[in-house]
Order: sequence, then structure tokens, then C-alpha cells
Amino acid sequence: MTTRAVLFDLDGTLVDSLEDLTDAVNHIRDAFSHPPLQADAVRLKVGKGARHLVQQVLPDALGPGIDRALDLFLEYNRQHIADKSRLYPGILEALHGLAARNIRMAVITNKNEDLSTLLLQTLGIRDLFENITGGDTYRERKPSPLPLLNAADRLGIAPNDCVMVGDSINDMQAGQQANIAFIGCTWGYGSREELAGADACAGSPYELLALITEGRR
Repeated sequence: MTTRAVLFDLDGTLVDSLEDLTDAVNHIRDAFSHPPLQADAVRLKVGKGARHLVQQVLPDALGPGIDRALDLFLEYNRQHIADKSRLYPGILEALHGLAARNIRMAVITNKNEDLSTLLLQTLGIRDLFENITGGDTYRERKPSPLPLLNAADRLGIAPNDCVMVGDSINDMQAGQQANIAFIGCTWGYGSREELAGADACAGSPYELLALITEGRR
């Protein structure tokens, strides 16, 4: 089966943004008089959107406090969107390899759409993607299949001609429910156990490119 489009997760798949996310988390924890967290602790809480992350790192905060903390988190993240964030080694080459084969690309992430676009622009790869779907773009986010199905529809490509690429169980479950093949990225924030049900796993962007272009899904 030929792959006509690839739908990418963002954080933990295309971009290693963990240090910037950790700084944003510790910014709000400091504002609420909590000690800082290490990056490894934050990594386990990333993937379900900004509000969920804020709730996880401020478990004793109530509704108005969460709203205030979320505003602080988003603004700090916006101001420091790529202080430390970098493309994973080999990602740029893999993206250009897909583009050279006329495979269309989109991003589907649970990060807010405006921050996702800003991050991709700052890292110089926004123009490689035909559309960006964030966690606030639709009424549902991953693991719902809705963002994936809508992205495929916007591309004008049937779901079974697409591949979803991500590093977490949210990405995998969304792909499975959308009838879209899923390739797990083992270099990201998710564990190998999370990716056990993937159609295939890639240990590097170079392997990912081979899996997609050689049809070994």
C-alpha cells in the first residue's frame, strides 16, 4: 500500500521541547510556591494538552487557580517557545525525503494550535506542512480520531492512504480509531510499552523514512 500523506505528532516526535516545557512548568510552580520539577518528571505528564499538564503539576490548585496557572504557562511558553527546543537529529532530512517523494504532511498535536505554529515557524519547518491541527482546533483532541480524520479530509486523502507518526499511546489510539496505520517513534517521550500495539516502530528518523517510503508498514 502506498502512503500518500503522513500525519505527525509534534512534541516528542518532530521536536525535543522537553526542556522548554519543563521551564514553563517550573515557572508556574514557582508562582504557586512549589519546588521545581526535573525534566524526567515533566516528561511523564506531557501529551494531553496544556490544561492537563498544568493540572498534573499543580494537583492542589482549584478551578480559578488552574485558569490563572494555564494563562501563565501559555504566555511563558509563547515567550520562550524555542529557547532550548530543537528538531530531533535526522528529522529535517526525513521531512525533506518525504517531500521529495511528493508525500504530503500535516501536524496533529495536543499543543495549542498557535503555539504549535509558532514553534514550527521558529524552527524553520512550518512550510513543510499543509496544515496544523492543535489541541484547541476542534472540540476533541487525541486520542480521539476526529483531528486525524479532519486532517485527512482537508488533504483530500483517504485515511487508509495516511500514516500517523507519534511517540505516545494517544497518537496510537487516535490512529487505530481512525483506521490510519501508526508508526511509533521510540526516541520520544512515550515508553516502548505504550507503543506495543503500533503497526511498526522506528528507532530513528532515518528508519522512519525507510518504513514509509519502502512500504514496510
